[in-house]
Amino acid sequence: MPHPRPYAALLLIFGVVFSVSIATAADRFIDNGDGTVTDRKSGLMWSKTDNQFDIFWKQAQDWSRNDFPDTVTRKYDNWRLPTIKELQSLYVESGNYKGYPTDCGFQVKAIPQIRLSCTIVWSSETALESPLAFNFYIGNAFAVDVYDNKGCRVLPVRDLK
Repeated sequence: MPHPRPYAALLLIFGVVFSVSIATAADRFIDNGDGTVTDRKSGLMWSKTDNQFDIFWKQAQDWSRNDFPDTVTRKYDNWRLPTIKELQSLYVESGNYKGYPTDCGFQVKAIPQIRLSCTIVWSSETALESPLAFNFYIGNAFAVDVYDNKGCRVLPVRDLK
């Protein structure tokens, strides 16, 4: 009968590799202490939380540019809606990461430094004249009717440069 130690060594190695990847991700996203989080890899600054209520896409664009800047300590003038690719960069694909619960009752697999209140976040992009959003429960982008806002949130982002 084979000795179980080789398997234990593999599990230990896997655990070390997994821990290193978590530490690397933690170093990538820095909480600025002013309601924002900086992604050092992408050169983006994110709101630490979404807008906390259902919002239509057209309202989301205005909210990110005009209303959100008044909610953070430091004032910046280049807040906008993120692209789908930018939102995907906040989604944790690891099967080991269970995510966290939101106010609307679903789990999301967003990075822990950013707190979402529901699963769907608007993007700046459209397809076939419909706005696109990213679902942090499922991990995919999809078109949303322009008159739908259920579970849809705004997560403003800005370029650091």
